[in-house]
Amino acid sequence: MTIILILACLFALLLVGVPVAFALGGLGLGMLIVGGFSPLMAPQAILSTLDGFILLAVPLFLLMSNVLLKGGVGRDLFAAVQAWVGHWPGGLAVATILSCGLFAAISGSSVATAATIGTVAIPEMVSRGYDRRFVFGLLAAGGTLGILIPPSIPMIVFGFVAEESVIALFLAGIGPGILLVGLFIGFAMVHARFSDSYTPMPKAGGSERISATLRALPSLALALLIVAGLYSGAFTPTEAAAVGFAAALVITALILRTLTWAGLWEAIRDSAVTTTAILLIIAGAKIFGKAIALYRIPQEISAFIAANIDGAVIFILLVSVVLLLMGLVFEALSMILIMTPVLLPAAMALGFDPIWFGIFMVIMVECALITPPVGLNLYVIQAVARASLGEVARGVLPFLGLLLLTAVILFLWPDLALYIPFKW
Repeated sequence: MTIILILACLFALLLVGVPVAFALGGLGLGMLIVGGFSPLMAPQAILSTLDGFILLAVPLFLLMSNVLLKGGVGRDLFAAVQAWVGHWPGGLAVATILSCGLFAAISGSSVATAATIGTVAIPEMVSRGYDRRFVFGLLAAGGTLGILIPPSIPMIVFGFVAEESVIALFLAGIGPGILLVGLFIGFAMVHARFSDSYTPMPKAGGSERISATLRALPSLALALLIVAGLYSGAFTPTEAAAVGFAAALVITALILRTLTWAGLWEAIRDSAVTTTAILLIIAGAKIFGKAIALYRIPQEISAFIAANIDGAVIFILLVSVVLLLMGLVFEALSMILIMTPVLLPAAMALGFDPIWFGIFMVIMVECALITPPVGLNLYVIQAVARASLGEVARGVLPFLGLLLLTAVILFLWPDLALYIPFKW
């Protein structure tokens, strides 16, 4: 009953327009006071949160992705991939998904992936006769690869909250990320097979392929540097983000010469705004999490599940429904910050591996990124394409189904996520 009352209060605050960070922090502070706990626990919780070294990776990854966005790196990546696969059935769609996957391996940001590749791919695909709703859905869903294919900002936050290895989470995201890329590409090619509205592209010549690949080579080298550094143990996630940001500056400002001073300033400003919003949400969620821990709500939920839910299937279905419903109201990081302290103890009590559960939560959060009314990727594509929100939302429905299929496969085959981190 207590958790229902708390969630009702939280939804009420959000419905009247209170920002998520202040709704979480204010409700948590109120719970501390009402429960007879010291309100000084709130600033203590904030300080213990924001001094985490791993959180430094968040602004650095954001800086890197924004520098790459302003430097037009997405255009080079897309052109290189298009030169190799553009003549396939639905070749531009395939190139779009592969470009999203490559940029996701650099940036760690869903919004940056959708915006960077969408800016280039949407005009090209629409001009070739691809169905507009399909194009918008493809880009919105392709952007979600930014938080599943490592590095991933939501994985960093989950690892911080759950006190689990971020590197292990990154490794666990590789298998599901590759699977999702394959499912998206398969759907794009099947869609093209039964559609006669688009104009196929001619096969690129050898010189064109080499030229496009050389142009994208610095960006591909950056992706390789981050991935190799992380998985070899040479970099921590924070160090990888710092090295990636420095490399992104060298690539865009000195090698490609596409980053202007104005673009750099915009990248810094946008990263600062987003970082501030993220850290405020983390601070508010930490106060809220401290309060629900003192109220022993996670323990009560675990006891309730143990007594009333028979089996892992029912639990996962319940978790999926809860996260999908929350995705209608909350954005990605808020869902992770609110629900991880509540759900993870119950999941572990039922025998779920915390790394596996983190990947499962990230996939469900991906669904939240493309479900209205709060799905951020929908608004990014709407802004890039100057389309209506309804048109974009209808286009993502098949891809939402593929995301849910990935979650089902992950449940039936846990080694999809766990094999690499446990065998590495």
